[in-house]
Amino acid sequence: MDLALGRRLRELPGPILLTGHTGFKGTWLTIMLERLSVPVVGLSLAPLENSLFSRADREGKIQEIFTDICGYPQVEKFVFETQPSLIIHMAAQPLVMGSYKAPRETFATNVMGTVNILNCAFACDSVEAVGVVTTDKVYRNDDSGRAFVESDPLAGKDPYSASKVGAEAAVAAWQHIRKISGGPRVISLRAGNVIGGGDWAEDRLLPDLVKGFWEGKQVDVRNPESTRPWQHVLDPLRGYLMTLECALAGTDVDAINFGPSDASLKVQEVVKVAQNAWPTPTTVAFSESDSKFASEAVSLQLDSNRAHTLLGWDMKWSQSEAVTATIDWWDKVLNNGMHPHEACIQDIESALVY
Repeated sequence: MDLALGRRLRELPGPILLTGHTGFKGTWLTIMLERLSVPVVGLSLAPLENSLFSRADREGKIQEIFTDICGYPQVEKFVFETQPSLIIHMAAQPLVMGSYKAPRETFATNVMGTVNILNCAFACDSVEAVGVVTTDKVYRNDDSGRAFVESDPLAGKDPYSASKVGAEAAVAAWQHIRKISGGPRVISLRAGNVIGGGDWAEDRLLPDLVKGFWEGKQVDVRNPESTRPWQHVLDPLRGYLMTLECALAGTDVDAINFGPSDASLKVQEVVKVAQNAWPTPTTVAFSESDSKFASEAVSLQLDSNRAHTLLGWDMKWSQSEAVTATIDWWDKVLNNGMHPHEACIQDIESALVY
C-alpha cells in the first residue's frame, strides 16, 4: 500500500469537496479517497441509471448534494456548510457528441460551473487549493502528432473542447486574482483518454466494445488509425491527489498533464487488446468516420514530463494493461457476478501497491 499518498490530505482540517462525484471518474475517486481514509463530500447531478455510481450502490455513502453546478446559491450554500480544505472540480458535460446536441448547456456547465466553484472557493476561507479537471482536448491540435506540453496554446473546435478552453480561461483569471489579492491555489489538471471499469457512456470506444461483447453483437468502430493517450482512470486520479499535496507543500504549478509516456495506441490496437481479454469470441467491424465525427482529432498525445519530475508520478498500467484491466473489470462484474464496488477496490489496491 502506498501509505505516502494521502498523508498530507488526511491531516487537513476539512474534507475534500468533489464536484461531479456521481460521474465515472468521480465515483472512482470517491472510493479511492475512502480507501485512503481521506474525508470527502460530493456535489453533483443525480446519477444516471447505468452509471458506476448506481451500479456500486454509492448513494448516501458520503455527505452529498444532488444539484446543478450552474445553480450558484445551492453551490455556495453547500461549500460554506461543508467548509472543505480542498476542491476537486470534475463536474462537467463530458461528451463531445453531447456537446453538439446541447452546445449552450455544455458551455453553461463547463464554463459557468467552473466560475461558480472558483468564486465560492475564493469566498470560503477554509479552501486552500482547487484542482480543476479539464482535458487533453484543450490544446490547439494540428494533428502533427507532437506531444503537447502545458505551455502550448489552447483552442477548441467542437463545443466540448471549446467549453473546456473556456474553463481554462476561468482558471487563468482566478490564478491572476490570487496574485493580486490572495486566495487558494488554482491548478488545471489535464488528462488523456481515461478508461476503466464502470464507464457506460455513449460514443466511447471501451464502453461500446463491452456492450457489444456482452450482448454478442458486432461492434462498429470508427477511425481505426486514430490515436489517443489511453490510461487507466486510477493513474490520473493518483496524479490529481499528488498535485494537490504538492500545492499544499507550497509548490507553484498552474497546469499539469497526465498521460502515457509511450506513443499513443491506435484505436485498432486497443480493440485487439480488448478482444484478446474478453473470454468469448467477439466481432468488430472498422470504418472511417462519418460526418458527425469529422472534427475529431486524428492524433493526440500529451507530454507528462512535468508530472514525472515535479511529482514523481508515473503510470501504474501501460496502455495495453489499462485496456486489459478495464475488460477484466467488466468480465468480473457482468459474467462472474462480482459487486462493482468490490471490483473497484481490487483495482485501487493494485494501483496503490508499489
